[in-house]
Amino acid sequence: MAAALDNLLIVDFSRVLAGPLATMLLADLGAEVVKVERPGLGDDTRAWGPPYDARGTATYFLSVNRGKRSVTADLADSADLAAVRGLCRRADVVVENFRPGVMEKLGLGYDALAADRPELVYCSITGFGRGAGAALPGYDLLIQAVGGLMSITGAPDGEPQKVGVALVDVIAGLFASVGILAALRHRERGGGGQRVEVDLLSALLAALVNQASAYSGAGVVGERMGNAHPSIAPYEVFAAGAGSELVLAVGNDRQFVALCRVLGLERLADDPDFATNAARVAQRERLRELIERALAARTAEAWSQELLAAGVPAGRVNDVGGALAFAAALGLDPLVELAHDDGAVTRVVRNPIRLSATPIAYGAPPPDLGERIGTPAPERG
Repeated sequence: MAAALDNLLIVDFSRVLAGPLATMLLADLGAEVVKVERPGLGDDTRAWGPPYDARGTATYFLSVNRGKRSVTADLADSADLAAVRGLCRRADVVVENFRPGVMEKLGLGYDALAADRPELVYCSITGFGRGAGAALPGYDLLIQAVGGLMSITGAPDGEPQKVGVALVDVIAGLFASVGILAALRHRERGGGGQRVEVDLLSALLAALVNQASAYSGAGVVGERMGNAHPSIAPYEVFAAGAGSELVLAVGNDRQFVALCRVLGLERLADDPDFATNAARVAQRERLRELIERALAARTAEAWSQELLAAGVPAGRVNDVGGALAFAAALGLDPLVELAHDDGAVTRVVRNPIRLSATPIAYGAPPPDLGERIGTPAPERG
């Protein structure tokens, strides 16, 4: 069965997370991705361990590089650079996340490549754009700080906190893949190629959604609230019996009535102080105390089963292993196994997209470093 992006060649100069995530998603959809890496070193994340898998590969690298080929090229070497330029002249998409200006100095910038291949889609991922912020270092932690995310993450009386993964890079990679697909659609309709640009700061600002809108629309500056929600209650982590923790995500009055019924707090559903969401937000601390008093009778696991059966969004706080086990129990098959030529198997988290006519094709496992630059993808007619 043909994949959605069959016969599409992507040359990937990106490193670390945002770019490699975008190109991995496109590889899952059937594109051929050639990852250009530094000889002897490769992508920075090849050295970002521990942890390592059984083959000694950093698991960080494994997370965003399946389905690709790896070729090495020293871009300071004229022969390697010429070979890479030849590969780009046949590419449908080029993805890069060098500092602005680096690719232009190498003769691999958009203008130079598009002059030879006008239909090229060229995606640049930067930290702060190509203008006044071009020289600023685009590290995820830094973007989380200056982009406002840390100001709304963490306990009210604690220090600002980063998210537990490089979330800005993930968001930027998703935006980049959407931009690339839109540009390919435009080209398919006869519009030719174009440059796609995504910067990490703008990606984060767009992902602040309701928090950014609160400021842009009402002048309200969000603040750290721990696990509470600025506009919904009860919507946070609650202490339950035996030292366990339960998340309640009650998004409407119907769910609140069901919660009260399960917890034996029916009187609250008719109390004007709690009957509407706005009232519950105003009485958040008092409501929390009443709920936790009732939850103390049983564990989070016991409560979650009963609450879910009653239509109340609830669940215990899982670690990553527990999260994968929970997904497996629901039949979501969260992991896929990819076989190496040496017989070893790498397990990775599957692509969440399900397509009925052109399903995700998990090709090769994340590549080892060192395929020869002299053997690029074959010419196509």
